[in-house]
Amino acid sequence: MIEFRYRGREISREDILYIRALIERHPQESRRTLSSKLCEAWQWRQANGALRDMVCRGLLLMLERAGQIELPPVSYVRHNPLANRAKPEPVRIDTTPMQDRLGNLQPLEFELVRRTGKEPLWNSLLEEHHYLGYEQPPGEHLKYLVWGQGRPVACLAWSSAVRHLRSRDRYIGWNAEARRRNLRFIAYNPRFLVLPWVKVQHLASHILGRMALQISADWQRIYGHPIYFLETFVDPQRFRGTCYRAANWVWLGKTTGRGKQSNSYVPNRSIKEVLGYPLVKQFRELLLGPE
Repeated sequence: MIEFRYRGREISREDILYIRALIERHPQESRRTLSSKLCEAWQWRQANGALRDMVCRGLLLMLERAGQIELPPVSYVRHNPLANRAKPEPVRIDTTPMQDRLGNLQPLEFELVRRTGKEPLWNSLLEEHHYLGYEQPPGEHLKYLVWGQGRPVACLAWSSAVRHLRSRDRYIGWNAEARRRNLRFIAYNPRFLVLPWVKVQHLASHILGRMALQISADWQRIYGHPIYFLETFVDPQRFRGTCYRAANWVWLGKTTGRGKQSNSYVPNRSIKEVLGYPLVKQFRELLLGPE
């Protein structure tokens, strides 16, 4: 009988009893050592042969939180300089209302600002004016400032894609192995901000269209591989996602409302709409392929 599921692995009652016995046999060992021993016993390895140690530690922590096992105390706390990251400092810029036709803002300039002198400005604008605030994008990521008439008009972030997303995975049609192999060819849009004093009709959808034309080349230049598909979430309680739909993004479905740390089927956060945008016609063949 399956008691739990974690990162694609089914955990039975017998598995839980085995883990308890493993902990009892090695009462002085650290959590890391126990995780390695469990991976060895289960032959739980990555495609390159390395033990799935970090995933296994997450499994053990989940079982402890669920009251199924009791782990030894944490023996070492690794210093994480990002855990207490200071909020971006406010940056003063011209906030005079900008109300104009899109054609009068052209040509718009898309500037990659990660690891440049403009990155603090990008961080500050997100912290001050996006309802979710600033958050460092995970994994591979790009930050763009969009300029019009010499002033910043929008900010975008693109990052590594969400690992498990049922509606997207169903739309693409890939299995777990193809997803593991090719997830890096998808970029996620966690932040998109048109600055609140900028009131230009069709600007947001135009920016998304321009991004679709250049993001793969930028990703190739910086990370050494292209992007074939884009994805984002829209909170329907706040937005209708009009600019994405106007830019021909496709509605893929809805999230389950459960984060990756959820131990049940009960939603623990707001349910979002999932939208996607294929960058090439053969995106399915490429994402299902052997690259």
